[in-house]
Amino acid sequence: MAESSQRKKVVVVGAGWAGLGATYHLAKQGYDVTLLEAGSYPGGLVAGWRTSGGRAVEAGIHGFWYPYKNIFSLINELGINPFTNWTRSSQYSPAGLEVESPIFQDLPRLPTPLGTFVYTYFKRLPLIDRLSALPLLYAVIDFDNSDEAWRRYDFVTARELFKDFGVSARLYRESFEPMLLVGLFAPGEQCSAAATLGMLYFFILAHQPDFDVVWCRGTIGEKIFRPWVERIEKAGGNLLANKRVTDVIVDSNNQATGVVCGDEVFDADAVIFAVGITGMKKIISSSAHLQSHEQFRNVTNLGAIDVLATRLWFDRKINIPRPSNACFGFDETTGWTFFDLNALHDEYKNEPGTVVEVDFYHANQFIPLENKEIVPIVQRYLAHCIPQFQTAKVIDSSVIRLPQAVTHFTPGSYRYMLPARTCLKNVFMSGDWIINRHGSWSQEKAYVTGLEAANLAISYLGEGNLANILPVEADEPHIQLARTVNRAARYVGKSILPDFWLP
Repeated sequence: MAESSQRKKVVVVGAGWAGLGATYHLAKQGYDVTLLEAGSYPGGLVAGWRTSGGRAVEAGIHGFWYPYKNIFSLINELGINPFTNWTRSSQYSPAGLEVESPIFQDLPRLPTPLGTFVYTYFKRLPLIDRLSALPLLYAVIDFDNSDEAWRRYDFVTARELFKDFGVSARLYRESFEPMLLVGLFAPGEQCSAAATLGMLYFFILAHQPDFDVVWCRGTIGEKIFRPWVERIEKAGGNLLANKRVTDVIVDSNNQATGVVCGDEVFDADAVIFAVGITGMKKIISSSAHLQSHEQFRNVTNLGAIDVLATRLWFDRKINIPRPSNACFGFDETTGWTFFDLNALHDEYKNEPGTVVEVDFYHANQFIPLENKEIVPIVQRYLAHCIPQFQTAKVIDSSVIRLPQAVTHFTPGSYRYMLPARTCLKNVFMSGDWIINRHGSWSQEKAYVTGLEAANLAISYLGEGNLANILPVEADEPHIQLARTVNRAARYVGKSILPDFWLP
């Protein structure tokens, strides 16, 4: 691919973790890559910007957990240092502090899930309630991220799952549902049991240190995406902002030959979509070619969740014990988190007052409110957790509404999600909602699926080296053994018993 005119053309749609990951690897392999971003800058929902007063804001705060091997490898390759040290976290309810988590990797490693159970400090939750989670371990073992396991558990709600396995009402209310509200962004009755098990296993249960997290020391857009984009452009990638895709041109051989943005057409030998569910539904709604395929029409059955991201500047320093905090019990169907940006962001370390990021998930009831109504609610909620917020004065604020912003893993949604390889020969999918077997979640999954889509394009076009994708850490030996025995038991059961029960 020495001659520019002879290089194969790949068009990538969407400049988040998945799109940037695919574009970067393909550019390094010598492809003529064009990355189209509907917004005014790369990064999608995790990119940040400045207010009119020059203050940094972003669409929520995103953590980087211990299992994010591929993102950490990328950071090393870019030669940047965007992260804090490993941080401890807390959980609050209207009654005050409920849970404190240690840095798990600093403690003697116990077989999973004992470390999570033993080292987490629950201030009020009785031991008997915590012990009621033990039967749930069977579901954790039975759910092995296979297609069969997803189909078996996906039609069940998370609430039904916990009820069926005997989890106490208090443990569900004070532990599991808060995890769902900030992990899958919805209450248990609206979450797939399959997605619940996958999320809990990846972030908490697979290995003791998995819940350990670092945070970006500023906005991800400035600290990570900006140097990454510079590296992509240096490698020959072409990034174009304000390019909203409206259609895909497909020839008689069922191959995409171009991507349409209004009156512009970008020729393509392969196309990679790297947008969220809401963005993909918009593209499908305007594309007669995609609508002609049932696989793409089915995407309209999928949904997304509203997020509200607020940032408050206070007139005084307030002692916040932990930099990252999750909260529950304030609204029945809404979870929220708050972060001490004086501790996390370089920009605010010497700020004379306190800067706090407060993000609400499944926030549909807050979206219609005016900013002047939202800010007092946020301050009141903060004061329930840390009383000093009650007397502090808000001197500046930012409110960002993000309707239909994050994936909603509803019960039964798995059958409508797209795999990386589509019915169009040279159109590939990526993103945190795409079906894959890697086992990762959130930002790590989005980045991994971007690399997987790049690899599919390389295999299809026949030029270049495949990206090296690091697997998740292997299951611990006792979990591997338990899963082997369970699969054998299921196989024997299927060969003996009639197969007429609902999955």
